[in-house]
Amino acid sequence: MPDPRRARWRKSTRSTLNNCVEVAFLDRHHVAVRDSKDRRGPVLTFAVAEWHAFLDGIRKGVFERPERV
Repeated sequence: MPDPRRARWRKSTRSTLNNCVEVAFLDRHHVAVRDSKDRRGPVLTFAVAEWHAFLDGIRKGVFERPERV
């Protein structure tokens, strides 16, 4: 697996000054995610298929907060 310290990191254009993560496509098989405020901190690495499943869940609203009853 490629070293995430040498990756080209990207932030979403929707990011705010203090609330964002950065994403790097390490190779054809791995995606890395980190907190933009702690660039030397931990990096989470996912298989590309896992990343696409996560994005699909976001688009479908899977991670939305449930309405209060």
